[in-house]
Amino acid sequence: MRALAAVMFSCIVWMLLLTHTTLNVPSLTGAVMCMGVATANSILVISFARERMDEGLSAWDAALEAGHTRMRPVIMTALAMIIGMMPMALGFGEGGEQNAPLGRAVIGGLIFATVATLFFVPVIFSVMHGHKKIAGTTAEQKA
Repeated sequence: MRALAAVMFSCIVWMLLLTHTTLNVPSLTGAVMCMGVATANSILVISFARERMDEGLSAWDAALEAGHTRMRPVIMTALAMIIGMMPMALGFGEGGEQNAPLGRAVIGGLIFATVATLFFVPVIFSVMHGHKKIAGTTAEQKA
């Protein structure tokens, strides 16, 4: 997870570079906000996959179903945050340039975080839980 956080932070930095914005306190606050939304979305996917594993699916099947089923809520959450941050990121209005780095950091981080939540998190889940037995099966039932 530290690797994902490092990559997400690098995406935030790239977004700031592309928009010629400095790394400052508002942009770091945006990074923290982005981490919160990304963590919440990842927890939704993981908890759904665990429920499916408890119902008897393999880790791979549970992860695929979780990624597919939770795709819409994750995208809706991310898009709501991105669209909500657009006016702030554009920096219109009096004093708007002061809060623009926050919006730009959130937008840049959430673009990567959404892709990571939908594709990387289920893969990591299936790798981490792939060795566990399917609930309710025994060696005799597999043979």
